[in-house]
Amino acid sequence: MRSPRVEHLGPPSSLAAYAVGRLFLGACGWRTEGDLPAVDKAVLIAAPHTSAWDGAFMLAVAWVYRLKLSWIGKHTLFEGWKGPVLRWLGAIPVDRRAPHGQVAEVAARIRESGGMILAIAPEGTRGRAELWKSGFYHIAREANVPILCGYLDYRRKVGGVGPVILPSGDVHADMDRIRAFYRGVTGLKPEGFAEPRLREELAAEARTSSIR
Repeated sequence: MRSPRVEHLGPPSSLAAYAVGRLFLGACGWRTEGDLPAVDKAVLIAAPHTSAWDGAFMLAVAWVYRLKLSWIGKHTLFEGWKGPVLRWLGAIPVDRRAPHGQVAEVAARIRESGGMILAIAPEGTRGRAELWKSGFYHIAREANVPILCGYLDYRRKVGGVGPVILPSGDVHADMDRIRAFYRGVTGLKPEGFAEPRLREELAAEARTSSIR
């Protein structure tokens, strides 16, 4: 298990969170794998997302890395006593009704922050999704930050960080790298994890076919 030293440039978690994460992963027989890159801002893919347990394991893995992970929550969830708890857990409120769009709002938050590793589950649901939501990609590109391939492999009981991808604008090429990595990762409910693919890729493929 990792030491309690902060060995990354992102926002650090507390020692108390580290202790909780270490106890949780140890009790479940899990370990961490891979090192965080030398970046202070990034979008982290949280995948596979097939179970309600994924959130607990994601936070525990982040805390063992001594990383304070951020994630998006609907602004109405922060009313009353839940607000301070959610913020302590790393949630940031986002108003999905914002006229300038959620992608622009979240990208601006990352740019203006002193450091933020934002976790996004592109599947958007614990049930099987035919396509991934592309928000994670567009947020990373607009904020000019890399994409980190975070993962929870329930078959091996390992959580960690894989490849680092700086969005190039060639969505298909970037997604090919992401697909290649997650092909070997198993969610708690493997049947619920679809191949990572964006609607933009299908649209590009359709345009190419129509030209031929």
